[in-house]
Amino acid sequence: MTSQRTEILWDSWGVPHIFAPDLEQVLTGFGYAQMHSHGNLILRLYGQSRGKAAEYWGEDYLPSDRYVHQMGIPERAQQWYRSQTPQMRRYLDAFAGGMNRYAQDHPQLLAESLKVVFPLTGVDVLAHLQRVIHFQFLSPPFRTPLLPQGSNGWAIAPSHSASQNALLLANPHLPWRDFYLWYEAHWETPQTKLYGAALVGMPMLAIAFNQHLGWTATVNTHNGRTFYELTLAPDGYQWEGGVRPFQQQEKHLKIKQSDGTFRTESLIIERSIHGVILEKNQQKAIALKVVGLDRPHLLAQFLHMAEARNFRQFQQAMSQLQLPLFNILYADQAGEIAYIFNALIPQHSQGNWQDWKKTIPGHQTNTLWTDYHPYQDLPQLVNPATGWLQNTNDPPWTSTFPPLLQPDHYPAYFAPNSLTGAFDIFRTQRSLKMLLDSPSWTLQQVIDAKFSSHLELADRILDDLINAAQDSPRPLIQQAVNILSHWDRQANANSKGAALFAMWFLSMNQQSLFSTPWNPADPLNTPQGLSNPQQAVSILENSTLQLEFACGKINVEWGDCVRLKYGTVERPASGASGKLGSFRVLDISPDGEQKFQVVGGDGYMAAMEFSQPLRAKVLNPYGNATQPHSPHRGDQIPLYAQQEMRPLWWTRSEIEDHLEERQELL
Repeated sequence: MTSQRTEILWDSWGVPHIFAPDLEQVLTGFGYAQMHSHGNLILRLYGQSRGKAAEYWGEDYLPSDRYVHQMGIPERAQQWYRSQTPQMRRYLDAFAGGMNRYAQDHPQLLAESLKVVFPLTGVDVLAHLQRVIHFQFLSPPFRTPLLPQGSNGWAIAPSHSASQNALLLANPHLPWRDFYLWYEAHWETPQTKLYGAALVGMPMLAIAFNQHLGWTATVNTHNGRTFYELTLAPDGYQWEGGVRPFQQQEKHLKIKQSDGTFRTESLIIERSIHGVILEKNQQKAIALKVVGLDRPHLLAQFLHMAEARNFRQFQQAMSQLQLPLFNILYADQAGEIAYIFNALIPQHSQGNWQDWKKTIPGHQTNTLWTDYHPYQDLPQLVNPATGWLQNTNDPPWTSTFPPLLQPDHYPAYFAPNSLTGAFDIFRTQRSLKMLLDSPSWTLQQVIDAKFSSHLELADRILDDLINAAQDSPRPLIQQAVNILSHWDRQANANSKGAALFAMWFLSMNQQSLFSTPWNPADPLNTPQGLSNPQQAVSILENSTLQLEFACGKINVEWGDCVRLKYGTVERPASGASGKLGSFRVLDISPDGEQKFQVVGGDGYMAAMEFSQPLRAKVLNPYGNATQPHSPHRGDQIPLYAQQEMRPLWWTRSEIEDHLEERQELL
């Protein structure tokens, strides 16, 4: 029985297990725990979401403050807070209060320069939520390079499970920094038992499971923002045959100077009937309209999802449509599985998905969307006869295979109409092939598949590349041919050839790479073949030289060239970009020391079997903390490098068998 006190039991991986008499006290403990693990990061993120980071920390943060105010985040956060139920306001305040309390109890563990953000409030929580979900995932800053974002998710029905229990795989891929980090936790009250992960600074678990069911989320192919081109006129812009004035607002931003003084900058924000103005010249302006800014109850929906005990209750939570994007994959102990193309999709009278990715003429009413499709309109599959569901950021039509959802049954603007609209077509094909290749799955087989680094792309073009290059008289090309001929087509730490193949592929013009384009008659094996073998061989020679310069030799093992590094922990990497067709996704960048370092990809992951009792394994590769004093920065990298996940500890006896620290909040 849970006592009337709130306890945080920290296990040996730095995961907080929060036991409390009610959810409000759980959220107090969750805020306290997040500040313990990520306090400095959260304070910086919350300062930015307020639009006061330049006032707190100087000129470098001014672009962030301008963006936050231009998007109206501070004012909208206050509006959202007022619109919450009294209970939800208490929950938000409890989470913020837990963070404030940690600072009072442990001020020495937080950076002095960041304490200016205190006290934190429930409004701050909602501002951070908007900045991350609506103005990064959904609508990132205009004309800013996008960081890789993706995910894998599987749901396997009892008919395809060796134990006849449903299985679920959660595997998001995000940058290993900033507000993209996952925070793993366990909540328990007399009514609620929940395990999963929240994006850092968030009060609700976004990927989670309870004793009855679980879900994961993947980024979907969703047009959640619309750009409108306005034609300027004296005193405004053209609208319905007349002229409409812009709404104007002036903000005064304070910027801290190096000597401790402040300067003030005026920021003029303009809005049209469509939304905020992003750019403006003498003739035209670009306005932005973003879905979901009128749906303030996203956190309440996550809570209702967590409290569901069966699929009917889970669907009731999902049908609230407060979460503006993300596919949802679901499984439960009753053996039900589901895929939901969850999105706030504007209702349009015309156009397809590509049309609405473009800038839309904004001079008349017929292009200005005002409402969303209801939940029942969204593509979704429940308990398909195929026995499994997947999403790897592909359109909904390949959520199982052979396809059961057909694009012509939905408006053309819902999603791309073919597999070519996938974020990483080869990763999607790899996922589909692995699921098709096995009629029955165990929990361990799901984990093994998750760690697969076979490069699907190599199966399409490697033979053509070797055949084109093998008769070349140039010694360097012959060395490359020998390496690629003996390569295992994987990106494991000891794979020789993966680095050369990746360097070559990244140097090629990927738009015109293939001789056979994607073909709906052969959807899992196309595109394939080299369109220009002579050019490919020439680039292979250059890539060989580049690799030798970057990693010291051309016959280099992948893990010698690409390193897993977080905090002070470093290991050879296994895994590669999803663009190469690796299901085990790692995004890499030059580290400045003649090697490459992982900067994103596999984050929090969980493999679940909905047995009695539930079985699961979990992993958070970069660890569950960023605080300088924490021993958990990067401490799970060695497990990830060994292709292992951690056993789930969520009974009290299991947790106490692996206890690192106990905290009691009176």
